[in-house]
Amino acid sequence: MKLLTVAIPCYNSQDYMETAIRTVLVGGEDVEILLIDDGSTDRTGEIADSYEKKYPDQVRVIHQENKGHGGAVNTGLREAGGRYFKVLDSDDWFDREAFLQVLDVLREMTANRKAVDMFLCNYVYDKVNDHKKKSIGYTNVLPVGHVFTWRHCKHFKMSQNILMHSVIYRTKMLRHSGMVLPEHTFYVDNLFVYNPLPHVKTLYYMDVDLYHYFIGREDQSVNEKVMMGRIDQQVLVNRLMIDAHDLTKIKNEPLQNYMVKYLGMILLVSTSLLVKIDSEESLKTRDELWDYLKRNPGMYKLVNKRTWCKLGQMRSGAGQSFIRLVYTLAQKFFGFN
Repeated sequence: MKLLTVAIPCYNSQDYMETAIRTVLVGGEDVEILLIDDGSTDRTGEIADSYEKKYPDQVRVIHQENKGHGGAVNTGLREAGGRYFKVLDSDDWFDREAFLQVLDVLREMTANRKAVDMFLCNYVYDKVNDHKKKSIGYTNVLPVGHVFTWRHCKHFKMSQNILMHSVIYRTKMLRHSGMVLPEHTFYVDNLFVYNPLPHVKTLYYMDVDLYHYFIGREDQSVNEKVMMGRIDQQVLVNRLMIDAHDLTKIKNEPLQNYMVKYLGMILLVSTSLLVKIDSEESLKTRDELWDYLKRNPGMYKLVNKRTWCKLGQMRSGAGQSFIRLVYTLAQKFFGFN
């Protein structure tokens, strides 16, 4: 069995996918690289095949009809042969030294039969065009360098969400969680992290900047204009998160606190974008989203009590201006798009 599977979903990625692939190849034959060609219409499939031919013991290519990012991740998880599983987007990359250090720790844990459900590292918002970087770490929240549980976690700040970029899952646990992402839908990385959390019993955090998250392409899914154009998909993901777990039934308080915070953050992002669109339809969608959460009064109470979500429900003109201001300030401070 391979130590780690890295799934790289690729859709029309010919201009940047090779950077991602090369940063994983340094891991050697302990690492399985799955290149999922998701119905590309450019040279993506050809490039992927060339790497499989050159590195047959490391690289496997899967060509499929277009299913979107979620469908490609589903394929990667289904086909993964590694003990651990990580997703790397085709326009992002790993830091070489950090990756080698992570693999050394995973090897040691495997040798000592100390498998963990979730392995965490830092990630970097990398605005290459502006020559700006911002690392997101967890040293003030998580124990460093040893196995722990949710009860050892401290309070996560607004900027310290556990994202797909920071997570390596134990493959068997991830499959057991039943996590299946919707196809042809953007922003499913939130579901990838959020849905399996109640199944995570043991964690390990390594304070290294492993994942570089590229920010800057105009057509990128997290570009604000693109997000506003796809707001229906962001709202769909919000609803699926609400449906995934009744947070009032999670008795592990630190885990519950984190999941409430995470859900609240995504709700605030959606709400802010709907308010920025500022149409009769978008404001109606905003109200419908909160009404959807209110179907579970306990969850609604939890989210309002433990997050800033009351801000997102303000309906006055001044209130909506305040929502836009808060979102703009957070965007500049955290650099997330």
